[in-house]
Amino acid sequence: MNILHMKYAVAVAEAGSLNKASEKLYVALPNISRSIKELEGDLGINIFDRSAKGVSLTPEGEEFIEYARSLLSQFEQMENYYKSSLPRKKKFSISVPRASYISHAFVRFTNELKREPVEIFYEETSSQRTINSVLDNTHKLGIIRFNAKHLDYFEKMLSEKEINFEKVAEFSYCLLISKDSPLLKKERVELYDLKDYIEIAHLDPLTPSIPHSKGFKDTESKDDLRRIFVYERASQFDLLSENTDTYMWVSPLPQKTLEKYNLVQLRCQENTELFCDLHIYKKGYKLSSIDKLFIATLFGTKQKILNF
Repeated sequence: MNILHMKYAVAVAEAGSLNKASEKLYVALPNISRSIKELEGDLGINIFDRSAKGVSLTPEGEEFIEYARSLLSQFEQMENYYKSSLPRKKKFSISVPRASYISHAFVRFTNELKREPVEIFYEETSSQRTINSVLDNTHKLGIIRFNAKHLDYFEKMLSEKEINFEKVAEFSYCLLISKDSPLLKKERVELYDLKDYIEIAHLDPLTPSIPHSKGFKDTESKDDLRRIFVYERASQFDLLSENTDTYMWVSPLPQKTLEKYNLVQLRCQENTELFCDLHIYKKGYKLSSIDKLFIATLFGTKQKILNF
């Protein structure tokens, strides 16, 4: 079975006659007749009932013609798409943790695209969802975050799932507070100093396939601990800026973001845990030029920001 035979069969069905189809297609009648017979032989059905008055579709033929019309329509769309003189849209999709250095890199990346026709999908979510979205092709690229002590586990897990990975960054979290926070009056902020303040945190599952107590950081509830859980970064910055009793543990932020929201980031000597960001994509996927541009921008941005 081939596209040409299918096209002839649809033309005959619509014309109700081999002769009329021959005239419409400017194809010799014997060629059309032979093509129809070959198609029926390949399928093992009779598409047409033939009579002196012309041809009519058999029940099996009606079903086949319906499928054939759909396939021919799709083939025509594909052909028009690739033969079109218009430039085709480049597509870029990525799933990432909520991290300002990544979003900053993303903005720089979009500025590099100039006026190229492009369609972009950027989602901030948990590591587990990022892994799933890369596996099911919802996103071509992903960045996952986890405690660096679990690096061996993640490398093994990603290899088993046939996912390529590359380390983007390794860092300790810093303390993010308002410029007007009373904490700034202290010569050095200790973890104990935070007990009467409100922590802002993201509620997404933090580390895939690892018990919560062994994951991102210890978050078991304490009677004297207050928290506000958020799902996106805009609200967290507003809270931190306007409520001087709040704080947040974050990867280092760009100076521009700190100034925009009237914030300060501090190192806390007691906070020695290291965290790791890995860039991932499925094995077999060939990175496009636009993918490579983002990755280069990401690594360049990381060097400037995470050295805080």
